Amino acid sequence: MNDTLSDADTKMTKAVEVTREEFAAIRAGRAHPSMFAKLTAEYYGTPTPVQQLASFTSQDARTILVAPYDLGAMSAIEKAIRDSDLGVNPANDGKVLRCAFPELTEERRKEYVKVARTKAEEGRVAVRNIRRNAKQALEKLEKDGDVGKDDVTGAEKRLDAATKKHTDQIDDLLKHKEAELLEV
Repeated sequence: MNDTLSDADTKMTKAVEVTREEFAAIRAGRAHPSMFAKLTAEYYGTPTPVQQLASFTSQDARTILVAPYDLGAMSAIEKAIRDSDLGVNPANDGKVLRCAFPELTEERRKEYVKVARTKAEEGRVAVRNIRRNAKQALEKLEKDGDVGKDDVTGAEKRLDAATKKHTDQIDDLLKHKEAELLEV
């Protein structure tokens, strides 16, 4: 029973971390290399994360320099960035790609808030799914006669407390991200 609860808690913590990473990829004013974390480029016929193909440096608040390790991958990286939802057209000077991000408009900021809310809801759904699976496992233990009803009831209360803790963390992350996005 304790294994079920600790496993659920670990998975919920991972769901919160995934949500945090999703939020990091949403641009809030300053351009930063983690915005490229989810991009993949076709490299020798294999979809490869762009972060494995190039180094990223922040030149200023709105410009990121992308320096490919292999110049042969330059066009694939350029295409991946152009086709992404980052809204940037990289400039290729033969050695590096210069990604100049436009200033965020109020409309674009509100769009990013909607994206952040969607990511937060996906995180909350993941936490609730983990809770449901753990609850089913606890009910199965009770049905099999391995533990008593009182033990399962106590374990379910602890599971609900862990679920609330993790969904509250996601809500806090969302609140901070919204404030960051709407700040001019």
